[in-house]
Amino acid sequence: MNVLIYIAAVVLTAWSMGVHVWMHSPVMQFFVSSAAVIPLAAIMGRATEAIAARSGERLGGLLSATFGNAVELIIGVFSLKDGLIPLVKSSITGSIISNLLFVLGLSFFVGGLRHPIQRFNVRVARSHGSMLMLGIGVAFVVPTAFAYSAAHVSPVLSYGAASVSLIVYLLGLYFSLFTHRELFQAIQHEEDEDVAPRRSILAHVLLLAVSTVLVSLESDWLVGSVRSIAVHLGWSEVFIGVVVVAIIGNAAEHASAVWMAWKNRMDLSLEIAVGSTLQVAMFIAPVLFFIGAIMGVPFTFTFTWPEVVSMMAAVLLVVVLVMDGESNWLEGAMAFGAYVVLAAGFYSLPG
Repeated sequence: MNVLIYIAAVVLTAWSMGVHVWMHSPVMQFFVSSAAVIPLAAIMGRATEAIAARSGERLGGLLSATFGNAVELIIGVFSLKDGLIPLVKSSITGSIISNLLFVLGLSFFVGGLRHPIQRFNVRVARSHGSMLMLGIGVAFVVPTAFAYSAAHVSPVLSYGAASVSLIVYLLGLYFSLFTHRELFQAIQHEEDEDVAPRRSILAHVLLLAVSTVLVSLESDWLVGSVRSIAVHLGWSEVFIGVVVVAIIGNAAEHASAVWMAWKNRMDLSLEIAVGSTLQVAMFIAPVLFFIGAIMGVPFTFTFTWPEVVSMMAAVLLVVVLVMDGESNWLEGAMAFGAYVVLAAGFYSLPG
């Protein structure tokens, strides 16, 4: 399987480069670059996981937080450079609802087909639930509500929301990795395996660096073709960001979370899905906000009402589902069904 991923990455990346240099077709560039990002993201995810396994729990947690959503950050930076602010916000929205509803729902469903009741650390679930309410329910909803209720809102509100989210997220990392790490131990299952990575940590770091550079190139070409795709297919930039770009950027995480659920390692599956959501909402979004401020791009924490309602609906449903520390296939079906409804809603928006 690893060999197939590397072959796919090489072939699709070479094809994408050929399209960019010789064909100059925005539509083909979009689809080929989208396809190339998927195996590259898988390689990045595996390299990060291997580095974390070799470097220990503390450093591994920091590396996962830094590189776990590298694709979203790269796509966001290139989108800001091109002035595609709606795409940046919609990709944040899409990453949040796809991780919470699509990934977690599919993980619950697939894992529940093999294991009738799956259990995970309820303390971790409650901590994640509280962070989600702050990172999305407060940092995103409050600036949006004030922006739509007044003719002019000071940018101080967005600066405050971004700063608080970033600081609390870093405090949460310190809390879970240092001062209270014993509370965040995973539930042990008979199927848990500790497989030592075969390569050295230096090889994995080099692999991660190369794949990150290639993802940067593909992301630049992908974002550059968005406007042409919107015209040719009649898709709105919001739909492209919420559904298409979000699924592409999280492809590696999607596969990993579902596979871990199938193996009954629900703590790891939950961390991939919900932990990644927290990274996007409380780390990636504030970082993009401050990058936008440096670049002179007016990126704020105000979203459209469909985006805000969708994110809050996803958060509330997931909080209800995980609070008991157990999951089953029906709960997964409910979360996945909610994602389908939201995706259909964004598709119905005019282009």
